[in-house]
Amino acid sequence: MLFPTEKVPALVVPTNSHGVFDLAAQTPAHFTMLVFFRGLHCPLCVKYLKELGALLPALEERGVRAIAISSDTEQRSLEMAAKVGAPELTFGYGLPLQMARDWGLYLSKGIGKTSVGIEEPAVFAEPGLFLVRPDGTLYYGAVQTMPFARPGFADLMMAIDYAIGKNYPARGEYQGAV
Repeated sequence: MLFPTEKVPALVVPTNSHGVFDLAAQTPAHFTMLVFFRGLHCPLCVKYLKELGALLPALEERGVRAIAISSDTEQRSLEMAAKVGAPELTFGYGLPLQMARDWGLYLSKGIGKTSVGIEEPAVFAEPGLFLVRPDGTLYYGAVQTMPFARPGFADLMMAIDYAIGKNYPARGEYQGAV
């Protein structure tokens, strides 16, 4: 389990058009936003990532750098980027499933073709969204067991504004006796 204020696991993945992404090398003013998604087979991911793509300029203004990451192959990742149609959005691919587990993501077995006629991989990671501080510590994390009910980007934008403006501490960090 990941805890806010603690260092997050290593994360190094290739990207479609931005070289290798290494979380440890990121230097945003406030946060790196990691948006883990299910993959090309997921129509809800397309919608979600389109919303993210539209908000990239606003995130950058707030000192937040975003990346969308899946365990898909390079080819599937390129197809997903084309579907999303947000050329400024960095797509990471080839997320090792053990690394997905290290991040606390749930894994699912493929069950055939989805409603859009694309085969699910044999095993893939379910969605998760994390905000990581420049020092490599977790600020915010949310993981899902299903493709739906993900954190809304409009709510996240308000939360980021509040967190930055009020210097609000990371919550959920307590690990003592209960």
